[in-house]
Amino acid sequence: MTDGMEGEDKGMNLKTSTDKVGRNAPCPCGSGLKYKRCCLGKPGSSVLNLEETYRSKYGIRLKKKSDIEGIRKAGQLVLDTLQLVESRLTPGLITDEINTLVHEFTIKNGARPAPLNYRGFPKSVCVSINEVICHGIPGNRVIKDGDIVNVDITSILSGYYADANKTFFAGKPGPEARKIVDIARHCLKRGMAAVKPGNTLGDIGWSIQTYAEAQGCSVVREFVGHGVGFDFHEAPQVPHFGHRGQGLTLIPGMVFTIEPMINLGQKELKILDDNWTAVTRDGSLSAQFEQTILVTDDGYESLTPYEL
Repeated sequence: MTDGMEGEDKGMNLKTSTDKVGRNAPCPCGSGLKYKRCCLGKPGSSVLNLEETYRSKYGIRLKKKSDIEGIRKAGQLVLDTLQLVESRLTPGLITDEINTLVHEFTIKNGARPAPLNYRGFPKSVCVSINEVICHGIPGNRVIKDGDIVNVDITSILSGYYADANKTFFAGKPGPEARKIVDIARHCLKRGMAAVKPGNTLGDIGWSIQTYAEAQGCSVVREFVGHGVGFDFHEAPQVPHFGHRGQGLTLIPGMVFTIEPMINLGQKELKILDDNWTAVTRDGSLSAQFEQTILVTDDGYESLTPYEL
């Protein structure tokens, strides 16, 4: 579920955090100056101070080794659940049947579905078809041949959250369906490739936006990726649009989702009367892929890895 715009256990070898920030990159302390003109070489730029700065100034809680392992285990359950849904997804299936499948499988595996009762959301999974961008509420809608179906799953296992989604084909898709799903898949792949210490949130958004718009598609602005792991939605917000070099600098131990929502038509949306379901205003198709990403010492690791 997307976020709106509204010692021994150090684990990640955090001693390298500031070393991985380029001299000309924005300083991680948030001053707005380049790293070389701010904290580079200063005694106060220790990792512990950096970790505390990110927590106190940005509300970002870096994950330690044990936390990462917990999120990874939750992520594996999310992947297993997505695989189960994919094996059952066929024209004629009712979206509420997907909800039952996800809910029962999650509970059976000792976890809880995070969306259920979250801010009043009534179901255990989001199922978004065709023109639905995100937050589709499972119900009586029947999946038809040629539909594209996004299934967004967040599981809570042993207190840790992991979040991922995929857009599937039901039956035989048409050329427009193939196009938007392929572009959305590549957008996630490009966004993930921009993740490494010293890069910024703007680098992620820029990588996604420039590719999508070059293909004649658009990027939804109202919903963004988000920190995850200790809670469903944490800091930072991760826009899927932006400018190179702008925004918060990435450091090891950050965990967040990247989940670009890509429209075949215009970027504008509307929210239906249920106050959850977001659809394209022009009725065009929308597709999305999402993974939970960890910033490592030299790049990234997906904690919900699947092939793109």
